[in-house]
Amino acid sequence: MNELSLPARAYLLACDTGRNRLPDRERVALLVRAAALTDLVLRGRVADDGGRPVVSGAGGTGHLVLDDLLAELAADTHRKWRARVRRGARGTLHSLEAQLDAAGVISLRTSRVLGLFPRRRPEVRDVATAAALHEQVMAAARSDAPVPPDVAALTSLAAAVELRSVLRRGERRRHRDRLARLEEQTGAAVPALRKVIRELQAARAASIAAASGGGGGGGG
Repeated sequence: MNELSLPARAYLLACDTGRNRLPDRERVALLVRAAALTDLVLRGRVADDGGRPVVSGAGGTGHLVLDDLLAELAADTHRKWRARVRRGARGTLHSLEAQLDAAGVISLRTSRVLGLFPRRRPEVRDVATAAALHEQVMAAARSDAPVPPDVAALTSLAAAVELRSVLRRGERRRHRDRLARLEEQTGAAVPALRKVIRELQAARAASIAAASGGGGGGGG
């Protein structure tokens, strides 16, 4: 786990190590993307400029996913935080998985559902590391003690994406004030992630309603 980036830790946090799977890849892709943006903020490499993330400083970070994102931000300075969280999220997830697989952090198994649809199943090599991240986030949410900025960020990201395997709805409500204080340390990507997740949930609810015939017609 030495020198794992924030998106790598967010990914491990989201993994179901008991079943060797990643629940809700679309949601996790958004989590990883927001974590990468937040990591760059914490490193002082990205700052807010009128509601848009802009690159500050020069040089790489030593993490390919972060450096790819820096290059992307430098090439296009006009998108706001929410658009940055959404745009390229799937590609960032695939890139991170490939790098974690190559580094031996996970073993990525690929197969096809019904012989057609690709499915990726990550096996976390060090389950104790993933469990320690869970404990770290839960402890940060429940305690009023100061925590390092990266732990505050990881906890805020887990809450924003509503990662129920780590922080259930009741816990998020119970520790709402604490989570709000932690989020103040993280930058603009976390509230942007929360908005994108709510949009995703609304779109899924609308799709389900449409598939089931809507909310029912009026009576005669």
